Amino acid sequence: MNLLIRPLCAALAWLLLAPASAQVLTSPLGTPSAPPAATGGAAAGAAPAAVPQSPAQGQGPGVHSPLSPFAPLKPRDDIVAWPVLTDLKTEVKNRRIVPVYPAAVNALNQKTQRVQGFMLPLSPGEQQRHFLLASVPPTCQFCTPGGPESMVEVRTREPVKYSLGAVVVEGKFHVLQNDPYGLYYRMTEAVGVK
Repeated sequence: MNLLIRPLCAALAWLLLAPASAQVLTSPLGTPSAPPAATGGAAAGAAPAAVPQSPAQGQGPGVHSPLSPFAPLKPRDDIVAWPVLTDLKTEVKNRRIVPVYPAAVNALNQKTQRVQGFMLPLSPGEQQRHFLLASVPPTCQFCTPGGPESMVEVRTREPVKYSLGAVVVEGKFHVLQNDPYGLYYRMTEAVGVK
């Protein structure tokens, strides 16, 4: 079900946020389309605008949108960087899509790590003990901002105050092999870090 909702939410957000003055727009799924003003057809003899075949580098699911009101995460040496966690491949086994982790990710398993990201609460309240930490801020209240490679499920020792901005958590990091919820990463016994 989530596989159907995510593209629909992304397409809706694209339609609402797309600049009307753009010559050619590219949807979040990489499909080129004409701007609303150009749908009536081009003027006779006018050359068609160039159509990009794929999203520009740094765009797409799990990547910080330049239209976001939140600043992107600044690189830090004391945390596991998202490009490390998102640099994996998937394969189909027994009709399921499963992750194939590189050695750099497998080396993080069962060790204390720090991760920085944006909170996606799993229950109401200002204090959170169980939430998802995402690589980019959420843009839709009904869908996740990226795939499972761009999120970490976090369970804390003590509640962490909810924040719209980026937070850093530290805890025991788990690289998941066959999670029933389709998650790739989990952090337990976590604490908030200033």
